[in-house]
Amino acid sequence: MEAKGITCKIPLDLHERISEEMRESGRTVSQYMEMIIREHLEGGRNMSKTRTMAFQVSEELFRKIKAHLARYEEIYHRKLTQRDFVLGLIEKALEEDFAACQTAQPEQNEGWGGCESAEPLTHLSE
Repeated sequence: MEAKGITCKIPLDLHERISEEMRESGRTVSQYMEMIIREHLEGGRNMSKTRTMAFQVSEELFRKIKAHLARYEEIYHRKLTQRDFVLGLIEKALEEDFAACQTAQPEQNEGWGGCESAEPLTHLSE
């Protein structure tokens, strides 16, 4: 794919916000700007296809998660966001559940809807 650059100046506070978001998402400047421009030209994100989950964790667990994310960045030289970390854990658990459901005996599936409601995941996060 052929590419061409765009250069512009933006207010410092906006630049800092964008820089932080790029670091959290692990995207390069080019990847991030392409995402933003495509979202704008395509009418923004379709929020009807997303849902919010919010929960609290203990201070100890929060520190452990932060330490894990810092080690990840040290090892892989890219930042893993809290969002991507949690989504990855959820996706892995659901995939394991789907695999287990496919191999379980029918009588083991009674009481929770069986495998009819289970389906394989496509990658949920961007």
